Amino acid sequence: MSRPYAVYALQRVAQAVVVVLLAYVFTFLVISVLPGDPVSSTLRDPQNNFTEAEVDRIIAYYGLDQPVWVQLWESLSRFLTGDLGVSLRSNLPVTRLVGDVLGSTLLLAASALVVALVLAFAIAYGTRNLPAPAARVLRAFPSLFLSVPNFVIGLLLINIFAFQLGVLQVTDSEGLAGTFFAAVALGIPVSAQVAEVLIANLDHEARQEYATFATSRGLRRSQLFWRHLLKPSSLPVVTVIALTVGELLGGALITETIFGRTGIGSLVQRSVTTQDLPVLQAVVALSAVTFVVVNLVVDLVYPLLDPRVDLRGATRRLRPVAEEVTA
Repeated sequence: MSRPYAVYALQRVAQAVVVVLLAYVFTFLVISVLPGDPVSSTLRDPQNNFTEAEVDRIIAYYGLDQPVWVQLWESLSRFLTGDLGVSLRSNLPVTRLVGDVLGSTLLLAASALVVALVLAFAIAYGTRNLPAPAARVLRAFPSLFLSVPNFVIGLLLINIFAFQLGVLQVTDSEGLAGTFFAAVALGIPVSAQVAEVLIANLDHEARQEYATFATSRGLRRSQLFWRHLLKPSSLPVVTVIALTVGELLGGALITETIFGRTGIGSLVQRSVTTQDLPVLQAVVALSAVTFVVVNLVVDLVYPLLDPRVDLRGATRRLRPVAEEVTA
C-alpha cells in the first residue's frame, strides 16, 4: 500500500465516522424537538400494559427526566457500544427487532440491485448493437423508468401477474416469485441511473481513436463492445451504484408495504403508527451507516481500479472521468 493511498484511506474512514455520528445526532435532535411527548404518551397508554415499575425503568434508562443534552450523550454512548435501546411498544431490544427483519430487506435490496444492473447493461448493449431505430427507442427507456415511481410499477405487477395471470401469489410474498417481482418493481427505477451513465460513457469511449482503429480493422460492433468499450465505461458505474444504495433502502420500505413483505419497511410502518421512537431512530441510524459504509468501500476500491484518480484530494476522485464524460 502506497503512502498517498494510506493517507487517502484514513481520511475517508475518518470522514465516514463523522458523517455517521452527525446523522445520529441530527436524528436525535429532530425527534427531541417534535411537538408533544410521544414517549410518555406511549408508556402511559393503557393498551401497552406497562406497569409503573416498567415505566420508571424505561424513563431512567433513556434519561427522560434529564436535560436533552444529557439524553443525547447517553444515547450516543449506547449507540457507540451497539446498544440501540428498547422498544417502547414491545419492550424488546431494538437490535433484536431490527435483526429479525433486516435479512428480508437486504435480500430484496440485493435482488433489486441485480435486476437493475442486468437491465441497465442490457439497455446499454442494445444502444450500441441494435439497428438505429431500435437503439433510439432504447435510449428513451431510462427517462421512462425514472418518471415512473416504484410503487406504481409494483401495483401494475401485482395487478397483471397476481390478478390477471395468476403467476404471483399475493399470500406468499416471502416466496421466490414474490421476492422476484418486488425486486423488479424496486430495480427498474434504479436501473435508469446506471443505464444513463453507462450509455454516456459508451458514447464517449466509442469516439476515442482506439475504438475507431479497432472498427477499421473489421471488428464487429458486439466484439468492440465486449473487448474495448465495456471495461472503461463501467468504472463510473461503480460510484453510481454506491449512490443508489439510499434509493434502494428508501424504495424497499415502500415496496415491502405494497407486496406485504416483512422487513424494515413494515417495522418502520408499525413504529410510526405507535410512535416507537427508539426503533425509528435505530432504523435511520442503520440506513446512514449502510449508506456511508457502501460509499466508503467504493471510495477505497475506486483508486485501485482506476490509476487516474487523484489521491491528493478525497473529493476529487471522479473529477477527471466525470469531466470527460460530460464534455
